[in-house]
Amino acid sequence: MARGGYPGMGGNMNNMMKQMQKMQKKMEEIQAEIDAKELEATAGGGAVKVTVNGKREVLDIEIDQSVVDPEDVEMLQDLVLAAVNEGLRKAEQYAADEMKKVTGGMNIPGLF
Repeated sequence: MARGGYPGMGGNMNNMMKQMQKMQKKMEEIQAEIDAKELEATAGGGAVKVTVNGKREVLDIEIDQSVVDPEDVEMLQDLVLAAVNEGLRKAEQYAADEMKKVTGGMNIPGLF
């Protein structure tokens, strides 16, 4: 029996392990790039702008003075909520797209 425990698999198994290690290293690099990426989303025609990073953290919220109406706080809350949710969706999609480049679209549970 070969050293790996399976006859005829020694070379192939080593190559597969090297490929997996290479892929893991690449995924770690991509994850670091994703974490550092900043994405913007807006609501209300740009009246509310949110910046999030790839770690899905809200970094900044900008609100145009024209939508600050003490008589209509609910509208402002809705705009902020919409912009934050869109920013988080963008971050999620960006992360998924970048990881697909490395995994070739394989569904690896718990990958990121």
